[in-house]
This record gives sequence, structure tokens and C-alpha cells, in this order.
Amino acid sequence: MTTLDPAVSSRLKLTSDGLVPVVVQDATSGAVLMMAWANEDALAHTLASRQGTYWSRSRQELWIKGLTSGNVQHVREVRLDCDGDTVLYRVDQTGPACHTGTASCFTATVLLEDAE
Repeated sequence: MTTLDPAVSSRLKLTSDGLVPVVVQDATSGAVLMMAWANEDALAHTLASRQGTYWSRSRQELWIKGLTSGNVQHVREVRLDCDGDTVLYRVDQTGPACHTGTASCFTATVLLEDAE
């Protein structure tokens, strides 16, 4: 297993469960595709392999996006936010990103009342 570079690890602010949220964005269109969680092993695997890799909270194991479905993510870029508590993967997505079969997990629209 690849280990995370200590310089990257020291910048991360993980939850008490050892996780960090990952926002996944289409590198070409800029569309937000999904949100998932990663631990240091998942992040290290992503950086080494350029495969979108996450921590499955339900299965309690690493999850490489598309390994069984074929809907893979080639990671072009990984960014940390200014606080180190959120990660951004900019990806080339093959097939739908959402487990429901849609291109993005963010398809529901919520209308907010005018604040005025």
C-alpha cells in the first residue's frame, strides 16, 4: 500500500473518524459530479494511481470508483482547500458518476425564498 506524503498529511484536517470530504468535479466542464470521503490511504492511492479512490463508510474499505461498474475516474488534479479540511478531485469521468446512473449526484434543485 502506498503511504501519503508527510507534507500532504500534515496539511490535512481529518474528522475524528480519520476522513476528509472529497468534492469531485469534471475537469472539462466544471460540473460537480459527486461527494465522497477519503482517508489517507485513499488519498495516497489516488495520488499514486490517478484513479478516484475513496473510503466506503458503509463497507469500511477502500473503494476505487468504477472498479466494478466501469464508470472510472481519471484524476487530473488534486487540490486541498485553504483549511485542509476538504479535498477537490478534478477528473475525467467515464460513464455516470452517480450510483443512480446519472451523470452527477447533484441533480435535485432546491429553491430558496428570496432573502429580501
